[in-house]
Amino acid sequence: MESITKNRQSPDALRAMVSRAYGADRVPIGDGWVSELGHGWFNVAYRTRLRDGAEVVLKIAPPPQVEVMTYERGAMSTELAVLELLRTHTSVPVPAVDFADQSRELCDADYFFMPYVDAENLGIIAETLPTVERDAYMEQVGAANREINSLRGAAFGPLAGPGDPSWRRVFTGMLEDVLRDGERRSVDIGWDYDTVRAVMAEHAGSLDEVTEPRLVEWDLWDSNVMVRDGKLVCVIDHERAFYGDPLIEAGFTGVQLAAFGDPSAFMRGYGHGELTATQRVRRDLYGLYLMLIMVIETVYRAHADTTQYDWARPKLDEAMASLGRTRR
Repeated sequence: MESITKNRQSPDALRAMVSRAYGADRVPIGDGWVSELGHGWFNVAYRTRLRDGAEVVLKIAPPPQVEVMTYERGAMSTELAVLELLRTHTSVPVPAVDFADQSRELCDADYFFMPYVDAENLGIIAETLPTVERDAYMEQVGAANREINSLRGAAFGPLAGPGDPSWRRVFTGMLEDVLRDGERRSVDIGWDYDTVRAVMAEHAGSLDEVTEPRLVEWDLWDSNVMVRDGKLVCVIDHERAFYGDPLIEAGFTGVQLAAFGDPSAFMRGYGHGELTATQRVRRDLYGLYLMLIMVIETVYRAHADTTQYDWARPKLDEAMASLGRTRR
């Protein structure tokens, strides 16, 4: 996926980073040792073959001069923290971190190396699978997501803080950050920004039901799941995690936004029954939050075409309609 947030580096720079991480004797020589993994939207990632034949992935954060959305600041530090939490406190399979560098000496941004995972991306192969096989994978995703959500935080909000005991205040602030991001770049969301704020205020009481901060991935789509031989092998891309309401997780999105697919298999694996009325309101708010981001980020990523914007804008209307706002 093309985005100005992808911080591509020269072969010489990549070799220098390999040398720092693995030693000069493992630096690749010749050609054909590196290729960009193009499936992601935010960071650039390189599949790299070291001189001894070992394969690793190098992930590099966006360049500092590129403006990102507020919630994306410090994303790589968040990912490294989440990887450590999941490795040490859960059985969820995640990549090991071979080496991380936040010095900005060899590159103008943070980066880290991890082993290459020899598996298939579920998001890429999902449509080719028989329904029963895909559902079996999604049940495993649901179970893994539940285990991730079992980790408790001291307060709601970013892993690095500041935390807050009120999920209502934290989520309202998260949505406000996105709206301000949109206003700052004059993004046409199809609605008056203050109308969206009013909708948030009308339904904010539903958030008070959430009293225990849990680690949420928020970005655990099938495209961030690696599978092989019927098993979930690895969960990747943990940079958007925070302490919040597990119901905000991506797997639940299809409950109110049909375009995201039937969530039944995920919910079975998670062990979550039918949503209550209050939970449905919260899900509607979380769907609104997601669609605002998907519309507004197209400007921040400087997408060359309007495909994502054109797809997401009507879904934003659906999210508003689910909360009682329709166009006149």
